[in-house]
Amino acid sequence: MEVKTSLLDNMIGVGDMVLLEPLSEDSFIENLRKRFDHNEIYTYIGSVVISMNPYRSLPIFTPEKVEEYRNRNFYELSPHIYALADEAYRSLRDQDKDQCILITGESGAGKTEASKLVMSYVAAVCGKGQEVNKVKEQLLQSNPVLEAFGNAKTVRNDNSSRFGKYMDIEFDFKGDPLGGVISNYLLEKSRVVKQPRGERNFHVFYQLLSGASDDTLKKLKLDRDFSKYNYLSLDSAVVNGLDDAANFRTVRNAMQIVGFMEDEVQSVLELVAAVLKLGDIEFKPESRCNGTDESRIKDKNDLKEMCELLGIEQSVLERAFSYRTVEARLEKVSTTLNVAQAYYARDALAKNLYSRLFSWLVTRINESIKAQTKARHKVMGVLDIYGFEIFEDGDNSFEQFIINYCNEKLQQIFIELTLREEQEEYVREGIEWTNIEYFNNAIICDLIENHQNGILAMLDEECLRPGTVTDETFLDKLNTICAEHQHFESRLSKNSKFLTDHSLPHNCFRIQHYAGKVLYRAEGFVDKNNDLLYRDLSQAMYKANHSLIKQLFPEGNPAKVNLKRPPTAGFQFRASVGTLMKNLQTKNPNYIRCIKPNDKKASHIFTDSLVCHQVRYLGLMENVRVRRAGYAFRQAYEPCLERYKMLCKRTWPHWRGPAREGVEVLMADLPVPAEEFSYGRSKIFIRNPRTLFFLEERRRQCLQDLATLIQKIYRGWKCRSHFLLLKKSQIVVAAWYRRYAQEKKYQKIKSATTVVQSYTRGWQARKLLRELKYQKRCEEAVTTISAFWHGTQARMELRRLKQEARNKHAVTVIWAYWQGTKARRELRQLKEEARNRHAVSVIWAGWQGTKARRELRTLKEEARRKHAVAVIWAYWQGLKVRREYRKFFRANAGKKIYDFTIQRIMQKYFLGLKSTMPSVSPIDKSWPANPYRFLDGVHTELRRIFHLWRCKKYRSQFTEEKKAVYEEKLEASEIFKDKKALYPSSVSQPFKGDYLEISKNPKYQKLHSAVDEKVLLADVVNKINRANGKGTARIFLLTKKSVVLADQKTGQVKASVPLPDLASVSVSTQSDGFFALRLKEGSASAVKGDFLLSSDHLIEIITKLHRTGATAADSEQLDIDISDEFLLQFKHDKVCVKFIQGAPKNGNSVSCKRKNNRLLEVSVPTTA
Repeated sequence: MEVKTSLLDNMIGVGDMVLLEPLSEDSFIENLRKRFDHNEIYTYIGSVVISMNPYRSLPIFTPEKVEEYRNRNFYELSPHIYALADEAYRSLRDQDKDQCILITGESGAGKTEASKLVMSYVAAVCGKGQEVNKVKEQLLQSNPVLEAFGNAKTVRNDNSSRFGKYMDIEFDFKGDPLGGVISNYLLEKSRVVKQPRGERNFHVFYQLLSGASDDTLKKLKLDRDFSKYNYLSLDSAVVNGLDDAANFRTVRNAMQIVGFMEDEVQSVLELVAAVLKLGDIEFKPESRCNGTDESRIKDKNDLKEMCELLGIEQSVLERAFSYRTVEARLEKVSTTLNVAQAYYARDALAKNLYSRLFSWLVTRINESIKAQTKARHKVMGVLDIYGFEIFEDGDNSFEQFIINYCNEKLQQIFIELTLREEQEEYVREGIEWTNIEYFNNAIICDLIENHQNGILAMLDEECLRPGTVTDETFLDKLNTICAEHQHFESRLSKNSKFLTDHSLPHNCFRIQHYAGKVLYRAEGFVDKNNDLLYRDLSQAMYKANHSLIKQLFPEGNPAKVNLKRPPTAGFQFRASVGTLMKNLQTKNPNYIRCIKPNDKKASHIFTDSLVCHQVRYLGLMENVRVRRAGYAFRQAYEPCLERYKMLCKRTWPHWRGPAREGVEVLMADLPVPAEEFSYGRSKIFIRNPRTLFFLEERRRQCLQDLATLIQKIYRGWKCRSHFLLLKKSQIVVAAWYRRYAQEKKYQKIKSATTVVQSYTRGWQARKLLRELKYQKRCEEAVTTISAFWHGTQARMELRRLKQEARNKHAVTVIWAYWQGTKARRELRQLKEEARNRHAVSVIWAGWQGTKARRELRTLKEEARRKHAVAVIWAYWQGLKVRREYRKFFRANAGKKIYDFTIQRIMQKYFLGLKSTMPSVSPIDKSWPANPYRFLDGVHTELRRIFHLWRCKKYRSQFTEEKKAVYEEKLEASEIFKDKKALYPSSVSQPFKGDYLEISKNPKYQKLHSAVDEKVLLADVVNKINRANGKGTARIFLLTKKSVVLADQKTGQVKASVPLPDLASVSVSTQSDGFFALRLKEGSASAVKGDFLLSSDHLIEIITKLHRTGATAADSEQLDIDISDEFLLQFKHDKVCVKFIQGAPKNGNSVSCKRKNNRLLEVSVPTTA
């Protein structure tokens, strides 16, 4: 089935500029206008895509469009950026060729959006899977972060990239993304301190002030009012169509997806706030006694808040703003800074702080998105770099000079690679190559980058030479050395033709770039190239306690003072551009040329002059001429024959031979001159577009004829099909009727046969029944006679047995009566003898009682006499004593009565306490009420003593094993009570220790023999895999000297960690069973990193670990860290384990999921 080739069929204008006829600049612009007016924003020049910025959303980037262009030939559908992305991706995946996509154009032409579309298409068509989707999401989410910190609103573009970005996306052999590497080039850091009119600072400043919460702004010491910050321009602070608050939330979410930790995000925001605060620091002049001027800070409040954010001593930074220390060999000279120099130092610090923060962000993103495997990767590079910049008012400075130099290099490599690709294809196909004349901009690149006489070399030389260096001395040097260069113009040069050129100011010079002449103002070239930051400020920054500042200012380390001058900005950029060019030359290039239709950022407006200017400096006409210099159109033999085979009777409908021979037969049969085409090894080359249009017109006519033929054949087939269907239906009806008639006849014969068979079977059955009944009656008669005879015999035998039994019973009864009579006689005799003996005993007992009572009365009488004597004697003694001590008694009576009363109250209190004493259970908290207030202290002390006594009594009942269990429970309470949500549920569970009965279970005999010491705890735990968060069952053994992890199935020891190698144990505050064994750095056990485990007996394991570590002689106290977020060392990477509350899933179980390379997230179900 033939596929419609939309590039040639029913297209608006010409989809490929190579086929444009006639070719001129006016026809080129007119074709772009026609397609732009019909929303066709993409046009080809061979394999190059021209992209017009529509300044509105178009329905051509939907998932359906992605599927439409997936795995399709480049020229098979209408021009689209997806076609180029698909071609590059398939070449990388199927042909193992590294690719690069170069996106160029001026600011506002849509380069950043084009790079996003390429990355989103590649992400949509490559493989699926959890890991692959995670890598794709991280690659895509790196864009919002870099745009927030590297993009800004300009007069030409509301989201202009103020830095160059080159991203290498790495793929495996299947074409699935593994990661990426981002390189950034020349951030426009001067925008941090100053913005042109109508433009604003980088997006992140406005997003932070608009989207951050009040608490966040309070912590950062910021206010939402833009007017309070000197570094923020007010005339363009609010941009229509940009929601800074929503974009801030998007950036925070993107940073989390990429893999930034919360503390890292907070550190980044603190540095952004510090830059804003830095701009509000102002200086005032102050004269010294020696007549020199120095500067002082007006209001130190902003300086104080900035120092608090960065953790710097205020006095250190204040001195760095006021003094500059110059070191020369062994001498140090300290000079004061005037107000202008202080403002320069402040702005230099702000620019360096922000640019280094941006470089750190790129490095941090690279750490998260880098490929984890070390195998060879396929690479697709995407270059999104600033376009050619020409300011009409002549305010082009050092930044525009560097940007335009980069675009000159890109134009040079574009021409070289395009010509090389064209020439290689001709040589590969065996076509004669014709040399093409074109403008080579190597002479312009040499003017800028020549190591001896280049502009950058002379600028570096001026910056490094001693003496007074100004922009005027630099311009004089240019006028002296570059005066004769044909692409350099200056009023002060030796070339007399520019002396009267009033369009060229005296302090400017002009370079004729490939895109046109650009006027550069020499003011600021030397300072911007120097990019100096005073060493005092670097050292002040290094002294900060902030986590990021020391990384951003390593040169401030006093121990590593380097007196060598740092490389200039121009030198660094030239080196990075050279590296980029070498990288691009090793890859297969794909080009996207972005064009801005108007300067008003409005849709449906096409400005011819602006588009013409961009077409010229992008070299698009030269690109078309290069493609058309040899042959305008080329196509492989198979698709060419498939498309045009209906034009020749010998090739239609099927050609059985090779495709090339079929094309040769086809072209020989057509009236096309032989010089209009040539045959390559795998393609046919057509010289003139008119020949291609002739073939298309002939094909259109043939398709109309074929359509008529197809209609005729279809109508005939339809009528024949209807007739055959009627015929088939008649045959089916007749067959069904004949079958029905035969079935009826067969049913009648079958019914008659069944009736005859039933009568015959009935007669035979009745005859057999009669015979069986007669036989049965004979058998029953014999049985009855035999039964009567046997009954008579049995009854006679029964009567005989009964008679014998009656005789035996009579003898037994007589004998029993005789024995009873004899026994009763003996009993009466024994009773009579007993009554006689009892009478004698009663008489004797009566006599003895009477005798005893008489003696008792005698003893009582004697006792009463003795007691009376004692009472009389005691009374006499008392009377005698009272008489003797009467005079002393009255003086001491009160005290004695008081003591006696207190003694009686105490006696009553203790007797009452004895009767109301509580139980001896230690958990019984009851105690009798105190009846007397003056005994409160005694009452409380007695309660305490009683509780201690009953506790001691309770403890004395414990065995050593039970005592050890209670000590472990007490230690678990000290560690986890009110700290771990899992602890209350573990209180009622006894600590068993050996849950596997490892010494008795034959399955673990081998493992038990491998462990020398006594096993204190044996349980099955889950070892968490950091790659996917899933658990693997392991046997956990704890001895007095080490922790052992073994395989549950085989019993093989997987890891053995001595207790001295354990640094600490980390658990969360929630109701999960996860715990981490953190090993000491440098120990032998720390080679593979820390362990993350999960157990149902977490409380018991941690308690026994803590007790064992505390009692071991060669180990320190084991620390228990209880926190919902902690860091673990896995081999060479540090991973954060974060516990969050989540909805119940998978049967209310705890789930662990890997979020990125540096984060494992444990979701704990919320308990009711």
